[in-house]
Amino acid sequence: MSAAAPIEPAQVQPASLDLRLGAEAYRVRASFLPGPAASVAERLKSLNPERVSLFGEGAVLEKGIVYIAPLMERLALPITVSGAANPKSSTGRLDIFTRLIVDGSDAFDYVPAGYSGPLFAEISPRSFSVRVRAGTRLNQLRFRQGAAMDGPDYAHWHGSFQVVQIFKNMQQIYDYRIKHGKIEEMTTVMTVGSL
Repeated sequence: MSAAAPIEPAQVQPASLDLRLGAEAYRVRASFLPGPAASVAERLKSLNPERVSLFGEGAVLEKGIVYIAPLMERLALPITVSGAANPKSSTGRLDIFTRLIVDGSDAFDYVPAGYSGPLFAEISPRSFSVRVRAGTRLNQLRFRQGAAMDGPDYAHWHGSFQVVQIFKNMQQIYDYRIKHGKIEEMTTVMTVGSL
């Protein structure tokens, strides 16, 4: 992980890392996901959004408007580490809708295993306008090692597991054939069920 400003000790929670707004935000007409093979910056550019500076005193984000803000933090995760984000509890109490977006994604609040790139927050105040500035912490990120049963990365890891299991069963078949010098009935050796 890297950041535009050093990670502050107060950002690090027992099970998560608070993410900070960067120097600007972009006012957009509606929420979006970049989709596979597209970056958030490319999508933003195509929407011709209004830029809002968050330097100094920051800016007032208007109620009911959607903003996309680059975050100070940037990730370079190992292939075995993914992430899940959610709003901080204080953000929810203020009725600010926020979620994480990453390049190439088709899901909010999810960072795929091995992701390397920038992070963005979608922000939409619901009940009243709010002032935010660079460094404001609205959402948090939890990292996890391995695949989660309900995570988008599960299919990849589960599929890899199945391939390894099939290979092991094929090895059993080969060993059986070498030992007995004949081709056998597959059902007596192969134990893999339906895929």
